[in-house]
Formats: sequence, C-alpha cells, structure tokens
Amino acid sequence: MKVIPNSASAGISGFESPATEYIQRRLSLDELLIDHPSATFFGHASGESMHNVGIFDGDILIIDRHVTVKNGDVVVANYNGEFVCKIIDSNAKRLLSANDEHLPIEIHQYDQFSIEGVVISSIRCHRPSPLLNPV
Repeated sequence: MKVIPNSASAGISGFESPATEYIQRRLSLDELLIDHPSATFFGHASGESMHNVGIFDGDILIIDRHVTVKNGDVVVANYNGEFVCKIIDSNAKRLLSANDEHLPIEIHQYDQFSIEGVVISSIRCHRPSPLLNPV
C-alpha cells in the first residue's frame, strides 16, 4: 500500500515531532480524484458483475463525461433505459462484465444505447454512510 501524505494536527503539546518539517499541504479528494468537475458525477454500484476489476456492490463510482471513451474502458451506459456499469468492447459492439458468471451483452442497432461516462475511480466505504443509506 502506498501512503498518501496528508497533514494532520491533533492539538498535542509538548515535544516537537521530528516529522514536523515533513508536513505537506492538506489532501483534497476533489483534486485527487476529479479532473473535470463540471463533467463528473457519482454513481452507486450494485450487483456482482464487475468484481474482477475491483468494483463491488455498494461502491461509489466517479464517472467522467469529458474523458474520451477507449476500447476496454469501464463505462456507465444507458442500455435500453437501464443504467449499467460494464467494460466497453467497441470493436465487437458489446458490453462485458468482469465476472465470468455474466454473459456479454451485444449492442444491436435497434437498442437504445448511450455511454454516459467513463468510470475513472471507485471508492469503497467500509462502514455504511448515512448519506448513501438514509435510515
């Protein structure tokens, strides 16, 4: 695991820490995870189909509409009125799951299909958030 430097202050008095000179600027998750704020939105993953790329049920997806879609990207798409998170196979015109238990989805010309954005990051909460799971 690579540690991301972050300054913290606990209000402790006494001897100065030898690490005081290494304090860096505060960490902003917005700056770290979002390149295009006006084109970015969040989604809540559900289901088992993307496990092999590290996206699990309940994860928060950071989706960027500004990024150019490339073959093999994880995307959020509107497929026949349903939002899905899949890997785009633009060469074969398919949506692929990252779980062998789910078959590829063929994209036909009669399907309603649009890519809503590219998943650039995902966040896993290890405790339920009241913001995501209101009581």
